[in-house]
Amino acid sequence: MPLSPNLRGALFMVVAMIGFTLNDAITKVSSETMNMAQVMLVRGAFSALFVGLLAWQRGALANLSSMLQPMVAVRVAGEAGATVSFLVALAHLPIANVSAVLQALPLAVTMGAALVFNEHVGWRRWLAIAVGFAGVMIIVRPGFEGFSLYSLLALASVACCAVRDLATKRIPQAIPTLLVSTATALAMTILGAALLSPMGGWTPMTAESTALLALAAVLIIIGYQFIIMAMRVGDISFIAPFRYTALLWSILLGLVIFGDVPDLPMTVGATIIIGSGLYALYRERVVGRQKPAAESAGPDMAPDGI
Repeated sequence: MPLSPNLRGALFMVVAMIGFTLNDAITKVSSETMNMAQVMLVRGAFSALFVGLLAWQRGALANLSSMLQPMVAVRVAGEAGATVSFLVALAHLPIANVSAVLQALPLAVTMGAALVFNEHVGWRRWLAIAVGFAGVMIIVRPGFEGFSLYSLLALASVACCAVRDLATKRIPQAIPTLLVSTATALAMTILGAALLSPMGGWTPMTAESTALLALAAVLIIIGYQFIIMAMRVGDISFIAPFRYTALLWSILLGLVIFGDVPDLPMTVGATIIIGSGLYALYRERVVGRQKPAAESAGPDMAPDGI
């Protein structure tokens, strides 16, 4: 039996998280030898080249003026803010800690979908959102020993990502996903070039460091493509919780590559956030069973067809 739009979106989200998490690990390794602006510039240049060639081959660049569509611009702006704040936090915090804070994103997107798009969210899921953000505060631990200002940057990245994903949902279906990805990659490259001097300038690169960032570019393209497809193919409030799979990969990579062992507040906070998200997902499924089939398969659930 063919998968429903929501299940396809959930599968796309899991694939996106694998790509993003592997990219994060490579990026953190690269930050030990160069500043994050240089990482953005080099990785963005590779991404723009790879996805641009793919978009050209598939005819997605036929209407470049679509890059100026307002929701594409909002998405790119959200991605820019998220990237800068996330990369700076990632360079100074354990990868699992940054990933744990980002697990609040599904709750933020669910809240945004309710407030901005009037998607129905009952009181139980509102309670789950509140509990989830309490878990974020346990991880960030403001005012306590172990608090880092870089944790707030990770939280700022959550807000920017929520804007990005909500804007993605409103990008017209006629605009190809590959064109959106190309616009995003170009914007990240330009932003990296603009921030290079303020962040310390250029550091000579080895063949190994260049190859690693090229691999990161491939992984982030996979993430871009699948997260855009995920957010456009189904209900945001159903798909968003599948981001939680990223935390499992982050903890594993943190242990294997960086020797980072999650501390108690991070573990407790992440458990609360994931528990809240899973409960919100459960409530979404309960509500979904009460919807008529026609409503669950509306025209806005169609894939891009690229």
